Amino acid sequence: MKVSLDDMKVSVVALILDSKPEDALGLLSKWYKVPAPKLGVGVVEGKTKGVAAVYSLRRKEILAARREYLYDPFVMIHEFYHHLRSVSGRHKGTEKDADKFALEFIEAYRRRVAGLESGPVD
Repeated sequence: MKVSLDDMKVSVVALILDSKPEDALGLLSKWYKVPAPKLGVGVVEGKTKGVAAVYSLRRKEILAARREYLYDPFVMIHEFYHHLRSVSGRHKGTEKDADKFALEFIEAYRRRVAGLESGPVD
């Protein structure tokens, strides 16, 4: 059975909320046919004030400033967008584009949870 784009988006958000960000990034990577980024907790020098997470192009890693950000769908999907753009050979993309990308996933999840669309939540 082929999974729809909305089903994938809902599953990604559900996995992150279920404390499985690695599984969510694996699903995203499989969907977009790119290698999965590494995931860690820490900071990149010079990027510490008011930042929930960053994508390190050099390390191909999403670094959350604090552990709880690993379980925030907006943060993880936003940073995956930067990974997706960079490994595809394009510019990392703008913050506005990364925000929009993440919000599309969250809205798909909200619609599903609200019962506006049928299908599995995870």
